[in-house]
Amino acid sequence: MIRRLTLLLLAATCMLTAAARPAERAGITDSKALWLPHLFQSGMVLQRGKPIPVWGTAAPHSTVTIRWSNRPYRCETDDAGRWRVDLPAMKAGGPYTLVVSGEDGAVREITDVMVGDVWLCSGQSNVDVTIERVYPQYPDEIDSFCNNKIRLFRVQTDKDTHGPKSDILPTEWKVLTKENVWKFSALGTFLALRMQRETGVAQGIICNSLGGTPVEAWVGADSLVRDFPLYVERTRLWQDDELVAAQDKANQRAGDRWFQQLNEGDPGVSEQWSTERYDDTSWDSVNQYGNIAGQPGSNYIGSLWLRQHIHISKEHAGKAARLLLGTLFDQDYTYVNGQEVGRTYYQYPPRRYQVPEGLLHEGDNVITVRFVNKYGIPHFLPDKPYMMIFGPSDTLRLSDTWKVRRGKLMPSCPSGGTSIQNLPTVLYNAMLHPLAPYAISGVVWYQGESNVGEPQLYAPLLRKMMGNWRTLWGDPSLPFCIVQLANYDPNQQSAVPQPARQRGISQRSNWAELRDAQRTVADGDPYAELAVAIDLGETVDIHPLRKKEVAERVARCMDRLVFQKKVSLSPKVVGITADATTLTLTFDQPLRGVDVQCIEVAGADGRYVSATAHAQGTTVTLSSPVSHPVCVRYAWSDDPAGANLYSKEGLPAVPFRLPVNSPLD
Repeated sequence: MIRRLTLLLLAATCMLTAAARPAERAGITDSKALWLPHLFQSGMVLQRGKPIPVWGTAAPHSTVTIRWSNRPYRCETDDAGRWRVDLPAMKAGGPYTLVVSGEDGAVREITDVMVGDVWLCSGQSNVDVTIERVYPQYPDEIDSFCNNKIRLFRVQTDKDTHGPKSDILPTEWKVLTKENVWKFSALGTFLALRMQRETGVAQGIICNSLGGTPVEAWVGADSLVRDFPLYVERTRLWQDDELVAAQDKANQRAGDRWFQQLNEGDPGVSEQWSTERYDDTSWDSVNQYGNIAGQPGSNYIGSLWLRQHIHISKEHAGKAARLLLGTLFDQDYTYVNGQEVGRTYYQYPPRRYQVPEGLLHEGDNVITVRFVNKYGIPHFLPDKPYMMIFGPSDTLRLSDTWKVRRGKLMPSCPSGGTSIQNLPTVLYNAMLHPLAPYAISGVVWYQGESNVGEPQLYAPLLRKMMGNWRTLWGDPSLPFCIVQLANYDPNQQSAVPQPARQRGISQRSNWAELRDAQRTVADGDPYAELAVAIDLGETVDIHPLRKKEVAERVARCMDRLVFQKKVSLSPKVVGITADATTLTLTFDQPLRGVDVQCIEVAGADGRYVSATAHAQGTTVTLSSPVSHPVCVRYAWSDDPAGANLYSKEGLPAVPFRLPVNSPLD
C-alpha cells in the first residue's frame, strides 16, 4: 500500500495540455484509441537533465499508465481524452524501454530509447543540404559513418492555414549510418558527431526545415497578430481547404500543361538531338560562361540544347565514370552518347551524374545537355567542377566551349499563384507546434535568405519567433544558436554570371542588412549566440558545402549556452573611441595582427568610403578619410571578398555596422 501511494505521488507530475488540436486535425481517426505523437517511436532520444514530457490521447476520463525506468506513472485523461506526464529528469544512458498502456488494454511499447541531448535544427534550405550534397568535401569521414548513439529524425513537409496541429506526418528515428544519413541534414549530422564526441552521450537531431521559406512561416499567429496583423490576415484568407486544394492543383496542372506543350513542340525531342550520331556541325559555338541563349537583356523561357564532343582514350573506353557538370540554371536533362545519365529539376543541386560501364567508347563521344527554363537565363555557374572522373587522380576536364541550338521558346508558365507553404504561420502550425513540449537542449536556427528582400523586418520577426517557441516549450531560457548568412553574391545567380567581377563599395546590401539583424538579435538575447559563417560561403552558390565547419561553430555556441563552457566565439566590438580622424575599436578577445580589409566609415552625409585600419592585440585602429565619422562598418556587402579580421583562434570577426558616438549595449 505504501509503495502504491509513493507511485501515485510521483504521478503528480501529470499535466494536461490545452494547446492540443482536435484529434481529427491531427490525423487521429479514433479519439478513444491510445495515441502518441510520431516523435515517440523506438530508437528515439530523450533529453537528459530535464523533466521528460510524454503526452497523447486516449478515451476521455480514463487512466493512462506509463512505465519507465522500472516505475509506473499514471495520469487521468480530460474531457477530450488528452493526457500528459512529465517523467523525472534522468542522467544520460540507455537503451531503455518506454511502455504506455490504456485502460482498455491497448499498449504501446517503445524500445531502444536513449537518454542524452536533443537538438532541434530548423530554418530553410541550408539546413536541408544533405550529406549526399557535401560528400566530396568529406568522403573518408562519411564513408566511415556508423554510430548507434546518434539518432536522426526528419520532420516531413506539411502545411496548415487553420491553426496548430497535434501531430506531424509519419516519420521515424534512424541510427546514424552512411545509408540512413545520405539524404539527411549535413549540418545536423556533423553537429551530432561533434557533440557525441565531446560529451560521450547519445545525440538526437530533429531536423525541421523547408527550403525557400521565410521566418514568418515559422511563427504562430498569436505572436504575429499584434505587430504584424496583416500577416495573420493574409493566412486567414486561405483558411479554406477547398481553396488551398484548388491552388495546389492549379499550380501542379499549370506546370504539367506547360511541360506538355514544351515537349510536344521541341524539335530537339522529336528529332532526337541527344543521340550520339546526330549531326551538329551547323550549330553555333558558345563559351559556357557567356550568353549561351543568345538573347541578352531578357529571360529565355523554354528549352535550349548544348552538345560537347569529348575524346575517350583506349584506356578509358568502356569504363564507368562520374560526370560533374558543376551547377546549372535552371533544369537539365543530361545525356552521354544518347543515353540519359541524369536530370535535375531546379538550379541549386550540383550535377554529379554516373556514366555506366560500357557507355563510353574509344574516340569521339558526345555529352548533350537540355536546359529547361521557366524564368531567367540558362547558364553554367563559374568556379564549379566540369569534368569526367574515372578515378581519384584520373580526370578529363570538359571544354568551356559547347555547340548550342534553341529548342522551343515558351511563354511564362502560368502556375504562379500563392505558395501556401510560405504563408505566415503555416509551418509553425503543421511542423513546429506538434513537436512541443518534447524536451530539447537547444535550437539551431539557420535561415534568412528568403527574407533579404525586407531585411528591416527581420529582427522583430526573429525575436517574435524565438519568444513564440520559448513560450510553446514553456522555457523562457531555451537556447538559440543563430547561424548568420554566409558570403554570397546573388547577382551571380540572377543573370548570366561574369567570371571577372567588379568590386567596389556597396552603399546598400540587403544581405549585410539581414546579417546585422541577426547580430543585433543575438547580442540582445542572453540565451542566444551567433555562429558566423561569413568566410564559409561560396560566391556563386547560395548553398555552400562546408557544413562541418558551420556545425563546429554552432557547437561552440552551444558549448557556451548549454554547458557554460568558457569557449571563444567570433570576435565582436565591445567599445569605440574616436577623435576627428581616428577610431579605436575594442574587441572582446585578441585578434590576428593584420591590415584590415573591407572596413569603411561614413560621415554626416551617410556615404561610406574605405578606411585604413590595423588590428593588434584586442583593438583595431582606424584612420578615417572623412572628418568626424559617424558610423563604421566591416564586411558590409553581399560577398565581402578580402574580409580578413580573425581572432587568434582563427574565428572570423562578426560583420557589423555601428554608430561611432553611441554607447554599445
